[in-house]
Amino acid sequence: MSSTSQSTRFNDPKVYAGAHTALITPFLNGKVAWDDLKKLVDFQIAGGINGLISVGTTGESPTLDYDEHIEVIQRMVEYSAGRVPVMAGTGSNATTEALDLTKRAEEVGADAFLLVAPYYNKPSQEGLYRHFSVLAESTAKPIMLYSIPGRCGIEIAVETVVRLRKAHRNIIGIKEAGGQVEKAARLVRELDPEFLVLSGDDSLTVAFGEVGAQGIISVASNWLPAPVAKLNQLVQAKKFAEAKVLHHQLAEIFKVLFVEPNPVPVKHLMHRDKLIQSAEVRLPLCEMSEANRKLVESTADAYKSSIR
Repeated sequence: MSSTSQSTRFNDPKVYAGAHTALITPFLNGKVAWDDLKKLVDFQIAGGINGLISVGTTGESPTLDYDEHIEVIQRMVEYSAGRVPVMAGTGSNATTEALDLTKRAEEVGADAFLLVAPYYNKPSQEGLYRHFSVLAESTAKPIMLYSIPGRCGIEIAVETVVRLRKAHRNIIGIKEAGGQVEKAARLVRELDPEFLVLSGDDSLTVAFGEVGAQGIISVASNWLPAPVAKLNQLVQAKKFAEAKVLHHQLAEIFKVLFVEPNPVPVKHLMHRDKLIQSAEVRLPLCEMSEANRKLVESTADAYKSSIR
């Protein structure tokens, strides 16, 4: 496929429905492990994942320096080679910084942008509207909003999402990670049918799907891409009874991956299964306690036993 046809295809909002992996950034001896990253991209695509998120929260964006941030995006675009879209995390709590990151990510080939609500400085809804408007006006490529009040201290209100969508049609959806099914239902009701509502919580994939959400941006799929992709396929086909059976098999995994800060537990499991060379994270994140390590491993072992 030519780069032009690839670019056109990934401008279609429909390609951002489905199961997307918020991919980890693998490290080895303090540096980004590029060989591991390439293998992970292939592993995800082979598992049926519809798209990849580069340098989001799970990708440890806060502890990547600027050059690393851009290079991870560039390499993921290169490694995916047009097979799936790569959505780059380019949000910031400074509009000028988010604008610069978005422009640089576009220059290195990102297909779309995931823009988190500004954190720490807690802007008003009007401030959020102006922030995202500046970013939407800077590119013709698709933008996915990201509301995660537990990390940011604020949410992107439904009314603000509606207002942004009316003003900027390249704002194609929202990753909703506030844990509120009713908010997802409101977003589905109050936005046009083409607007995408994606769950930001693996444990709510089915519940969000039942109220009309169109996919998931997953942490668990780093370790289990095929089961997460299958779960999403069942949900989108409205085969909720089958989806709930699979969800119950995965439920304890979804829970235990957050027993310590993400992505510490999922990196541990990936290293244990030799998907990456090291479970390294960067300070202020650190390895799990011994008690939580045993809990994560025993939960993973129980899951594997249940599917044999």
